[in-house]
Amino acid sequence: MSDITIHRAEGTWVVRAGGAVLGESRDALELSEGDLPMVIYFPRADIAMAFLDQTGHTTHCPKKGDATYFSIVTKSTTLENAAWSYENPIDGAERIAGHIAFYATDFVAVERV
Repeated sequence: MSDITIHRAEGTWVVRAGGAVLGESRDALELSEGDLPMVIYFPRADIAMAFLDQTGHTTHCPKKGDATYFSIVTKSTTLENAAWSYENPIDGAERIAGHIAFYATDFVAVERV
């Protein structure tokens, strides 16, 4: 039994990096997994994918499947493996297919506006 819950994130969410807005969505999903911090997944259609370059890095989560990673390329820097998605999530996590999440850091902001 999975301790993952996925539901629509209330309101409008935005992701910014390097002073640029990478995306804004009213259709973001909120994923909670046990005691881990909540993660916002943005629909790819709401993200400026031109700022993202897929990397060769992958990870496996027994509850979500295999993750593909992306670097964020801004005018001033490249933030390696700063975003990820589950291209083919396993049963129970299928709602996050077609979505992308970002590590919130000093350089990347994920926030409700």
